[in-house]
Amino acid sequence: MSVDAHHHVWDLSVRDQDWITGPELQPLRRNFTLADLEPEARAAGFDRTILVQTITVPEETPEFLALAEESELVAGVVGWTDLTRPDVADELARLRELPGGRYLKGIRHQVQGEPDPEWLLRADVRRGLAAVAEAGLVYDLVVVPHQLTACVKAAASLPELTFVLDHLGKPPIASGEREPWASDVRALAALPNTVCKLSGMVTEAAPAAWTTDTLRPYADTVLEAFGPGRLMFGSDWPVCTLAATYGQVAAIAGELTAGLGSGESEAVFSGTAARVYGICPTPPSGPSRVARAGGGGAP
Repeated sequence: MSVDAHHHVWDLSVRDQDWITGPELQPLRRNFTLADLEPEARAAGFDRTILVQTITVPEETPEFLALAEESELVAGVVGWTDLTRPDVADELARLRELPGGRYLKGIRHQVQGEPDPEWLLRADVRRGLAAVAEAGLVYDLVVVPHQLTACVKAAASLPELTFVLDHLGKPPIASGEREPWASDVRALAALPNTVCKLSGMVTEAAPAAWTTDTLRPYADTVLEAFGPGRLMFGSDWPVCTLAATYGQVAAIAGELTAGLGSGESEAVFSGTAARVYGICPTPPSGPSRVARAGGGGAP
């Protein structure tokens, strides 16, 4: 089993994706479905995936859970719910009871868009994060570098919750700068309840100018800081298609981890995601057709 720990789908006939603005994102202004993804993922050697929330509307998570119920490809869903609602624990329980609710593995919020750099440390948010931990779910962090210090504080204050850093924390690859991002990532990795996704690098690099060598210092930083046992591959499809194909992203990740032993490589491309998200080696019994893609999106 090989696992792609991060991808999205959306259907513009279901709802608009208001984050897709400007000419540089125009190629994403179309539908992207599981039927589109499956041949690319399987051609690259991936047979299980994690479908990740893309827009902060309550309807998306139930849609994604239903997709997972109908798909052999999707092994888990990282959904969205309002962490600040007083009844967040009840809402998480309700989601678990929906069709496909067994596939709910984690929660994510677009923290990168919050103007408060310490949004994660607000009392109402921390209460919601504690409810996520109590539900046995993980929390995906989609943040930008200046928010990493708050991530460190949040993870330290909630040792019972596993925090998964998406896209390396979006380092400034285009400019070539590494600090203070690298120091903050190391501080986060020093906490045992943190994990990182080797994902999103090609779209943080200069458009059409990235090479394996430009990405390597950032990949090496997280590999050294987290180790293979707390690092997992994610394609970030279809957002990655702004800069590279699915196959290219998978190949780049292979090149960047080529120095690992077989067991370490297995962790990055399968074991870490399987452990963190509680993925079964084979699809559970039930409907097995590739479903229509619904939902919304933001990288």
